[in-house]
Amino acid sequence: MLTFNAILEHEHIDPKRVRLVRHQDNRASVNCTPYNLWRAGDGRLETYQRIQKREVFEVGGLLASFVVTPNNETLFVGLYRVDGIGVAPPGTIDPVLQADRRGLHLYDISLEEKISDYAGHLIVEWGDGHRAWVQLAHRQDKPVVEIRKELREQPFPGFTSFCWDVDEIAAVPLTWQSVLKSVKGVYLLVCKETGKLYVGSAKGEDSLWARFQDYKITGHGGNIELKSRGRKQYQVTVLEVVNSDEGIEKVESAWKRKLMSRKFGLNRN
Repeated sequence: MLTFNAILEHEHIDPKRVRLVRHQDNRASVNCTPYNLWRAGDGRLETYQRIQKREVFEVGGLLASFVVTPNNETLFVGLYRVDGIGVAPPGTIDPVLQADRRGLHLYDISLEEKISDYAGHLIVEWGDGHRAWVQLAHRQDKPVVEIRKELREQPFPGFTSFCWDVDEIAAVPLTWQSVLKSVKGVYLLVCKETGKLYVGSAKGEDSLWARFQDYKITGHGGNIELKSRGRKQYQVTVLEVVNSDEGIEKVESAWKRKLMSRKFGLNRN
């Protein structure tokens, strides 16, 4: 069985110098999972990696960085050298939390060219210790599950098949987000605790994606009935795409009648 340490050794990298780092952050703000930051390719993943509460990296050592994909795979995205450590100044924004992280540890990290050909292609089996997001490579040799020719994401399944937990909306692949940003329409929220339904619409300046973001941030999207329930877990899906504001309210009302969401659900209007 091919292992990650075997690849390191083949490239003359001592596993004892390497820390394995697996980025998956359940606190992620909308649109900002570590995986999506890496896919954006604008340096935000590196910024996120540099900011740490504890001294978890060794200056002079190496980081083999992985991100968790929407399919829950552990994908290698790069080998980094730890050049130094300092203190985060005011205005140091964590790209995932969207918060100022002044006063925390701020590492100087630079990308290594070694094994860069594997970035975005190599999948490892991390094992059961998902909470141990930093591990010593020489003590935790990871089996290689697959080396892909190209990055693979599931294609957008279509509006009728799209279904996602609102709390996990940040993990929606960027290509899917682009589709949802391009259209308006009528959507359905299902309370995962009670099964009660709420029918809503994205219109005006909003796209479907903008509405889904709003529910993630606020928990209620401005709806009085949802707000009165406190923050609950909802699942969201698309009932019908309506790209024109003309008639969208009629379509929304029709779905409310069909699903009886006024009488038995969470629509009070």
